[in-house]
Amino acid sequence: MSATDRHSHDPAGTKALQLRLRKIAGQVHSIERMLDVERDCADILNQVVSARRALKSFAEAVMQRHFEECIAGSVSREESQRRLRDLLKVLERYVD
Repeated sequence: MSATDRHSHDPAGTKALQLRLRKIAGQVHSIERMLDVERDCADILNQVVSARRALKSFAEAVMQRHFEECIAGSVSREESQRRLRDLLKVLERYVD
């Protein structure tokens, strides 16, 4: 990341994202504990589905933030276009 890529985000938004990510980490850790105690596979899969949904929701929140704060807040049209192109590259991998 170059110096021109650095920008600030809303601290409250960052804190909210960090909290969501900690909850996801807790879900993943819970799956590991379920494996350790040999819980039923269906129970484990239900927890995996929940963690996957939470991670998808987290990614969508980061994308929304990127649109609102990074792309819309760009200092120039060229910067905005570059950031949008970069996001599109990521989204191509995201939908795979």
